[in-house]
Amino acid sequence: MRDFLSIPRVMVIAGHTFTQLVRMKVFYFLVVFALIVLGIQFVDMSMLGAVSAVEQNLRVMKGAGFFAMNTFSVILALSATALLLPKDIEDRTLYTILCKPVQRLDYLLGKLMGVMLLVGVGLLVMDGLFCLILNSRVESIVSAQSEALQKMGRSEVYIAESVEAIRAQGVSWGMQAGVLAVFLKALVVASIALLVSTFSTSTLFTIVITVVVVVIGLIQGEARDYFLEQQSLGKSSGMLEMTRWVALLFPDFKLLGIEDGVINGRDVPLRLLWQVSLVAVLYSAIYTCLSWFVFRRKEL
Repeated sequence: MRDFLSIPRVMVIAGHTFTQLVRMKVFYFLVVFALIVLGIQFVDMSMLGAVSAVEQNLRVMKGAGFFAMNTFSVILALSATALLLPKDIEDRTLYTILCKPVQRLDYLLGKLMGVMLLVGVGLLVMDGLFCLILNSRVESIVSAQSEALQKMGRSEVYIAESVEAIRAQGVSWGMQAGVLAVFLKALVVASIALLVSTFSTSTLFTIVITVVVVVIGLIQGEARDYFLEQQSLGKSSGMLEMTRWVALLFPDFKLLGIEDGVINGRDVPLRLLWQVSLVAVLYSAIYTCLSWFVFRRKEL
C-alpha cells in the first residue's frame, strides 16, 4: 500500500520542477527587473534642504521596487504553474510519474513547491539588488544633505535628526517583511493557478481564470469597506451580504498587503507578520486540497 503522502517524493518532484523551469529560461524576468531598478536609480532625488521631499522620493523609489517585485513574482508564479500540468500531459511525463508509486498529492505538492522555490530564489535576487541600490542612494543623499546643511549653518542636532529621518527610509528589516508578504501573495496565486489547471483544458484558460480570481481578491476588500459605509448610512446591505459570500470563495489580498506601511518606513510587528503568514498558508492549503480533490478524480 502506497503512503498517503511522501515528503521525499515531494522534494524530488519539487527539485525536478525547479530545474525544468530554469531550463525554460523564466529567469529572464530578472533582467527586466534589474533594468527597472537601475532606471529608478537615475531619478533626480537631489532636493537638498528639503528633507521631507527627499523622504518622499525615497518612498517613491521603494514603492516602485515593491511594485516590480509584486508584478514579476505574481506573473512568474501564475505562468509557471499554468504551464506545468499541460506540459507534463503533452510530454506524457505525467503518465510516467504516476505509473510509479507516486500519489497525485505528492505530484501536486511537488509542483507547487518547485514553482515557489523558483519564485523565492527570484525574490532573493531582486531583494538583494534593490537593497544594494537603495542603500547606495540613501548614503549618497545623506552625504550630500549633511554637507549642504553644514554650509547653511545648521546645528549638529538638526543635521543628525535630518540624517536619521532620511536613513529611516532606507534598508530595514521591515522591508524584508514586505518581501515575505510578496512571496506569500505569489504562493496564493500559484495555488489558485494549480487548482484551475487541474480542470482546465488549456494554459490560456488557466491564466485568464486565475487573473479574474486575483482581480476579485484585490478589490473585494475595498468593496466590502464601501458597502459597510453604505450600511452605516442606513442604506441597503444586500451588496454587503454578497461580498461576504465572495469572501468565502475568493482570497482577500488586502489581508496580505503590508507593503504600504513598509514603504512609509513603519516597522512591521512580529504578530502582524505571523497573522499574514497564517492567512496565506491557510488560503494555499485550501486551494491545494481542492486541487487534489479534483485531480484525484481526473481521468488521465
